[in-house]
This record gives sequence, structure tokens and C-alpha cells, in this order.
Amino acid sequence: MPTRVEMIKSFYEQVQEDNRLTRSCHGRLEYAVTMYCIHRYAKAHDRVLEIGAGSGRYSIALAKEGMDVTSVELLEHNLEILRQNAEGLQIKAIQADATSLDMLEDESFDLTLSLGPMYHLYDAEDINKAIDEAIRVTRHGGVILFAFLSVYALMYANYLYGSWADGEKENFDKDYAVRHFKEQLFTGYDVVEFESLFAGKPITWLTTVGTDGMLEAVEQREDFALSEEDFQAFAAWHLAFAEKRELLGSNNHLLYICRRQ
Repeated sequence: MPTRVEMIKSFYEQVQEDNRLTRSCHGRLEYAVTMYCIHRYAKAHDRVLEIGAGSGRYSIALAKEGMDVTSVELLEHNLEILRQNAEGLQIKAIQADATSLDMLEDESFDLTLSLGPMYHLYDAEDINKAIDEAIRVTRHGGVILFAFLSVYALMYANYLYGSWADGEKENFDKDYAVRHFKEQLFTGYDVVEFESLFAGKPITWLTTVGTDGMLEAVEQREDFALSEEDFQAFAAWHLAFAEKRELLGSNNHLLYICRRQ
């Protein structure tokens, strides 16, 4: 059985991660809403850490705005692309796992972004390590954004166009409790379940935000169409309701936003 890192490496070497947030409407919406949330809390010249930076879409954008950015990425393949894309920018790029950030000092950052690691962590010990490390390196009063996936939206996006029964077996047990295990590669959460991971942590919950609605599921339809004008209108509409509790689970990607105590 391949390790977690081997599975992730194999997947991301076969996909075009660099344009994921630009090649589709749901990717563009996810990026726009995430950047809106970042700018809600970030200030000019903040020290920003992005954990699971991928090819650097967010890190590069924030560095161009004058922020002091450190990017941590697990995979050398992605890190090479990040370094190429960041040429001429002062971004500190580090290869490391989100569960072990020993090279970073306590309370080093004003804003910490964990925008990918929680998709691929299924073991309770690793999940807690990743959360605790992100909290540790963030200054008291600093803000942390954790991205995660809705198990319900994963079902709609992946199994309405395939085998729904297989999706149920993969993501739920016989009593419909959510399952998390290594072979999933991507693991989804019930929103309340994910929020409960932070019980007892030295943080204050600020909000939970849905970043892409149901676009990933419906964009696969052949008759899907959004003009640029309509996309901008839809994005503004989505943002107005992005924090409504009753809509959160319909989003494929979400943000849990908290402040370190």
C-alpha cells in the first residue's frame, strides 16, 4: 500500500494544478472568495505563511501586494513550478509536510493559510498535528484560514455522473457516518464535524465560508453556460450568502477561519 505522500505525489504529478483556479468557473469563484477572505484580515506588509502552497497562486498574488510571504509545499514538483512563477519576488519557499514545521519559529506569522493539507489528512494524529502546527507558528491575535472539503458536495460533484452507490461506500459507513481513510486521497467532512476538530484549541472561531457553491457539480453539464457578465453577477451573489449556515454543505471547498488566542 503506498504511503500518504506517495499517493499525493502520484496524483499531483498527473494533474495541472497550476491553472486549477483559472480554467473553470468554480475554480475562479473559489479563488475570488478566498482572496476576499484573506483581504478581510490581512494588512499591508503582513508576514504571511501559506502551507500546502501548491504552485503558488495565492503566495505570488500576496507577495505582489507587498506582503512578506513564506510558502511551504510538500511536493518538489509543485515547488519547482512555484519558484519559476515567483521569479523576481521575495518568497521564501520550503519543502515540508504540514504536520511538521519545525523549521519555522513560534508566533512567526500574522496570517497563516492552510489551503490544501486538510484535503489529504485522514489520520486523527496527523490532523491534530497539522492544526497545532498552524496555530503554533501564528502570532497571538493572528488569523488562520483552513480550507476543507464538504463530503456532501464531493458526492454531488463526483457521483451524480458515475456510481452513487460506490460513492456512498467510500464516504459513509452503513449508518451514514462520514468515513476518513488513506485510500480516499481526498477526504470530505460534515461542516460541524470539521469545526469540532478545533475544540479545546487556543483559537477563537470567526466564521466558516463556502467558496465555490455547487458550481463544480453543475459545471460538468453540457448545457452549462455563464457569460463573463453573468459570472461576475453570480460571484457577487454567492459572496453575499457565502457564510449562511444552511448553504455551507453545498460548497465543495470551504474555509474555517479563526484567530489565535
